[in-house]
Amino acid sequence: MSGGTGVGGATGASGGAGGGGPGGAGAPGGSSGVCERWKADRADLSEGSWTGSVAACDPGDLTGAGRANALRQVNLFRFLAGLPAVTEDPAKSASAQACALLEDANKMLSHEPPATWACYMTTGATAAGQSNIATTAGVRAVGLYMNDRGNETTIGHRRWLLSNSLGPVGLGSTSAYSCLMTIGGTGKAGKAYAAWPPAGDVPLQALTVEGSIDKVGWSIQSDTINLAAAQVTVTDGGMDRPVTVMQLPANYGSKYAISMVPMGWTTAAGHTYEVAVTGTPTPINYAVNVVSCP
Repeated sequence: MSGGTGVGGATGASGGAGGGGPGGAGAPGGSSGVCERWKADRADLSEGSWTGSVAACDPGDLTGAGRANALRQVNLFRFLAGLPAVTEDPAKSASAQACALLEDANKMLSHEPPATWACYMTTGATAAGQSNIATTAGVRAVGLYMNDRGNETTIGHRRWLLSNSLGPVGLGSTSAYSCLMTIGGTGKAGKAYAAWPPAGDVPLQALTVEGSIDKVGWSIQSDTINLAAAQVTVTDGGMDRPVTVMQLPANYGSKYAISMVPMGWTTAAGHTYEVAVTGTPTPINYAVNVVSCP
């Protein structure tokens, strides 16, 4: 997929045991703390400079703060979702660089690039099958993955970033394409479920960073709670906010997942949305308090 905002989603079995509840490690506290974290972590979104070359089929590397800024964005969204931070693996980042070069050299996205592609190398092709991939540099790509427009049937990018098994990750980027290695992680966050938007305070800006979340849908994912028969009720100040619930396929960062698309209403700051999920082995209840962090 070409263009500036295209993304491709990785599949693959997810890991990490369930167990924990909402708000786990890294859960935000009051709204002022959330806004401070949001503003601090979004202050520097520079992509760094790519030292490689398509003409020379050189994956190169990233100079400056590009890789650190991309990792910071991943951990910002995980913090908001009550998940622990992940680290970067330099070896995986080297593979992700080869992946980014491969996508850039052919000006398209593929998780299974053929050997006939320009600048083909096995490390890059293997990484492509284990990564979220995007037609933009790595820092901006994280917001695209969280919004996940165009991947409404899986919401796979978002789910991998919020998975129990994520980390360590590999981050590779050219000036126009990037790969974020997510599959095969050894994380053991142990969270019973991860919701987006999450329980507690969440910046409206995090839900509109690359387009409104209402277009793609809210989501809940779990490795241990079967959501196959889930029924969802959302209320706001005692008023029903109808949603369309869709089952999402397994192996995109979690075993079970659903999306909930708002019908006739818009997620807004200053509102607290009560979410109740029934029809599951373990009932799920949480409140999303949307705050503005201009």
